[in-house]
Amino acid sequence: MIKINNLPKITKKANKRIGRGHGSGKVKTSGRGTKGQKSRGSISKRLGFAGASLIKRLPLYRGKYRNKPIRKKALVVNLKYLNHLPKNTIVDIGVLDKFHIIDGSDAKKYGVKILGDGEITVPLTIKISCSKGAVKKIEKAGGKVVAE
Repeated sequence: MIKINNLPKITKKANKRIGRGHGSGKVKTSGRGTKGQKSRGSISKRLGFAGASLIKRLPLYRGKYRNKPIRKKALVVNLKYLNHLPKNTIVDIGVLDKFHIIDGSDAKKYGVKILGDGEITVPLTIKISCSKGAVKKIEKAGGKVVAE
């Protein structure tokens, strides 16, 4: 037999759905009482602005940049991660994916760029775009950068 002290604890309680019809018990004024400053709500007050709504404060946003292109920057790989590759490896997107340095599908979609953060001790041949600092460090380590 189930007793009240043996019932499982209720840890999550659903939010009250106010203003969603007579069945909810919170209809017309949605539990805010009647009249007065606190009974009136707008998006500007909920976001912390006084007076005009957010859209009116940013008039250019009404139409501008609504259909902006979806484009991301190239994936970044720092030189310090290339030290795990074997000596004299030809580095391209396939090799970086094989050694789990980057995700191959994202790399093909957005491209890859090698930046000069960290030191490199292994001589490598790079077939990916690199920053100027990365090129200097790669050549100093005995590797070379082949332009695509």
